[in-house]
Amino acid sequence: MKVNTLQESEIIEILIYSCVVFLLMGLVLVLFFYFSRKKIIEKELEKKDLEIQYQKELLSAVIITQEEERKRIAQDLHDDISSKLNIVSLNSHLLTTPNLSSNEIHEITANIINLTGKALDNSRKIAHGLLPPVLEKFGLHAGVEELCLEFSSSKAVQVNYENKTTFDIKEIDRHLHVFRILQELMNNSLRHGKATGIAVLFEENNGIKKCSYSDNGIGFEMKSDENKKGLGMKNIESRIAFLDGKMTLESAINKGVSVVFNF
Repeated sequence: MKVNTLQESEIIEILIYSCVVFLLMGLVLVLFFYFSRKKIIEKELEKKDLEIQYQKELLSAVIITQEEERKRIAQDLHDDISSKLNIVSLNSHLLTTPNLSSNEIHEITANIINLTGKALDNSRKIAHGLLPPVLEKFGLHAGVEELCLEFSSSKAVQVNYENKTTFDIKEIDRHLHVFRILQELMNNSLRHGKATGIAVLFEENNGIKKCSYSDNGIGFEMKSDENKKGLGMKNIESRIAFLDGKMTLESAINKGVSVVFNF
């Protein structure tokens, strides 16, 4: 009987220990999942915060770009248009001066016609800068083709342009962003990169359009955030984000710049 009682007590102890172990294991698992879940949530919140911060930076870049564009347009209107129209106005008043000779009237009139013509030319240039007529009438391919010809005609750089897709004229608002991206990249290649050669290629894969851009300029150090800001990459990134696209950028000192983005 004592043996049986001893065996029963040992079994009870084993059962108790087993229960305790299982409870501890359960508690450990619960704590493990709790803290793991908490860490995952913290990581997700941190990721969301970074995304929000990135969106804020892009929005800020868009606002700054818009303000700079407004200032440029206002400056152009003031310097090129307003000043010429003021002189036209003064010359028009001179025509009301009594006892003017025929030569004087002819000279004043010729000056008015000349200044009016220059004002019209400048207003066309400003309008062209806002929305290139070729882009609006004939689409992105024609707009980029003209842009490449304009840069090549400067003799400072040779642009090689190739297009392997088609563009829907109805998406002109989206294509304007693509045009501005290329315009910005080309300006950067000349001003900062000192490039003599530029290549632009449009392709399409599974319905997704892709643009590959490269130059043979001096390039820059990828690790330098200051260089990226100096190249106006925030403006380009904000436009690509608007297009729901993605961009890859590669560069190195004396290795030029390569940019690939989809839209």
